[in-house]
Amino acid sequence: MLRKEANALTPQMYAELRRKVDFQEYSLEDVAKALEKTLFSVVIFDDHKPIGIGRIVGDDRIVFFIKDVVVDPEYQKQSIGYTIMHSLMNYIQEKACENAYIGLMATPNTEKFYEKFGFIQRPNQDFGHGMVKFVDKSYKIDNPMEDK
Repeated sequence: MLRKEANALTPQMYAELRRKVDFQEYSLEDVAKALEKTLFSVVIFDDHKPIGIGRIVGDDRIVFFIKDVVVDPEYQKQSIGYTIMHSLMNYIQEKACENAYIGLMATPNTEKFYEKFGFIQRPNQDFGHGMVKFVDKSYKIDNPMEDK
């Protein structure tokens, strides 16, 4: 029996489901710290087994970022991702001010799925490419304004 539960996401669920879809792995300690900053999350269970997750980070008014929408590969193509997104979008609709920004980064070949919820692909005539940078702790950025 499938059921949906809000704000039930644990570090273990997060790590397990991300591992199943070959997403970047993080330590449980880092995941726990990250999840503390989650505005809202949803977990879909098959009995007691977590099979889908999604969460929102942001300022809870103007900027929202949808993260970690993951469905166990054994359960994909069964509207579970749609149920997750529907819950996330409903939360945002209740909290956001007019013209608030909702961002996400789609994995390859999932863009059409997110378009069902009103997302647009970039680049286009109004927006450039989205960008991302992964932290490398050994990398140092020099500040030209600082005295050497």
